[in-house]
Amino acid sequence: MVRRTKEEAFETRQSIIDAAQQCFHEKGVSRASLTDIAQAAGVTRGAIYWHFQDKADLLDALFQRIHMPLEALSEATRNPEELRPLELFRELLTEVFRRVESDPTTRRVNEIIFLKCEYTDEPCGPKKHLQAMRQEHDNQVLTTLRLAVARGELPADLDMELALLCLHSFIVGVINQWLMVPTRISLSARAGDVAAAALDMLKLSPAMRTGKAAP
Repeated sequence: MVRRTKEEAFETRQSIIDAAQQCFHEKGVSRASLTDIAQAAGVTRGAIYWHFQDKADLLDALFQRIHMPLEALSEATRNPEELRPLELFRELLTEVFRRVESDPTTRRVNEIIFLKCEYTDEPCGPKKHLQAMRQEHDNQVLTTLRLAVARGELPADLDMELALLCLHSFIVGVINQWLMVPTRISLSARAGDVAAAALDMLKLSPAMRTGKAAP
């Protein structure tokens, strides 16, 4: 009985996440209410509050859903024992870009985050939640970059803060631009080239060095 209850709770949670994805994608995050989500999931608002604090918490669940399949590879890029962290990070970026086009769930969630979410300054709103997620992501990438420098895959004088800013902007910009005009190129087919271009920027740009000459 206990096991069945846990299974039912898990199924209910997944149904709510599915419904949130549907409602956010159809109406936008600000216009989709918890009542809309409850009706789409076939549950009460109370059931939603049992599993999630608010819409921002639901957004986080959607974000985690599309990143879960990549978690093992992501963790490998931060493993202190890994001999080629940058190469694994290239594989990770390639898969991130590829899935934006090839995986329907990943595409819909990214469309919600980039195209259908209003970023206000509410204390517990989506903006604050996304800022926290991006900070966590930046910390993870910074660990990978430092390991790559230690392994000789990146220059020893890499300007870490600038590299992190430009790399994050590159990733977000590529996804956003492709979602806006998906007919421009096949992001899935060119994912490896796009990932390689991002890392070439870190490896080869003189502006990315701490010892660069003053202008």
